[in-house]
Amino acid sequence: MNKCAAIQMASGPSVSSNLLEAEKLIAEAVKAGAKLVALPENFAMMGDREIDKIRIKEVDGTGPIQKFLSSTAKKYGIWLIGGTIPIAGDDENKVRAACVIYNELGERVARYDKMHLFDVNVPGTDEVYRESDSIERGDQMLVLDSPFGKLGIAVCYDLRFPEYFRKMVAQGMEILVIPSAFTDKTGSAHWEVLLRARAIENLCYVIAPNQGGFHLNGRKTYGHSMIVDPWGVVQDCYKTGAGFVTADIDLDKIGKVRSAFPVLNHRRFS
Repeated sequence: MNKCAAIQMASGPSVSSNLLEAEKLIAEAVKAGAKLVALPENFAMMGDREIDKIRIKEVDGTGPIQKFLSSTAKKYGIWLIGGTIPIAGDDENKVRAACVIYNELGERVARYDKMHLFDVNVPGTDEVYRESDSIERGDQMLVLDSPFGKLGIAVCYDLRFPEYFRKMVAQGMEILVIPSAFTDKTGSAHWEVLLRARAIENLCYVIAPNQGGFHLNGRKTYGHSMIVDPWGVVQDCYKTGAGFVTADIDLDKIGKVRSAFPVLNHRRFS
């Protein structure tokens, strides 16, 4: 078995401050035994406006945030899943919300660009989000091999599209990692039930690092970062503020659950 961790932050507009906080939490998670660590969406900056991320965008493969992820993974000898960071895309006025993954040597092994963008008026509030104003959506699913099992990578709003994860399971996904920044309103209504549903439907682990707390831009995120096992049981949950959760990833458990309860083999629609 290998121990994994999901980091929870309440990121602000200062990249340097957020990176210091991220490394502090990563170090604590490693001390607790974690070998696979995942950061939340927008861990490096939650600006005053959505478009603020454009001014800190990096070219793919270079830049201070990517250097931080690589050096931190190597320093602590862990696989590090880098939440999302703004990477330059085709449109100079937008970015890709890229989740970049590094191995224990600090080598980049994969990148996923957020596919489903949060263009929503949150019911019952005056909150309006238009991610498509500043983000180019991705168009490639990511399932990759790792020492911990086959990882499926998704981001935040992706969580609401169950057919997406069925496609990941068809590619062998055993562990879903979903860095997020769920709003307090939508999170309190749907976060846990959606995470547990994805684990139950796909008989997989779910590692869900979330933003959690009050941000300097006035936004409040839900937190409750958690790790869920293939039977839908929450292994650990951190409610609010900066912190982390850990749990063991047991691939034998996935095999036993899928064998004893072969729902994935009983599907009648592809």
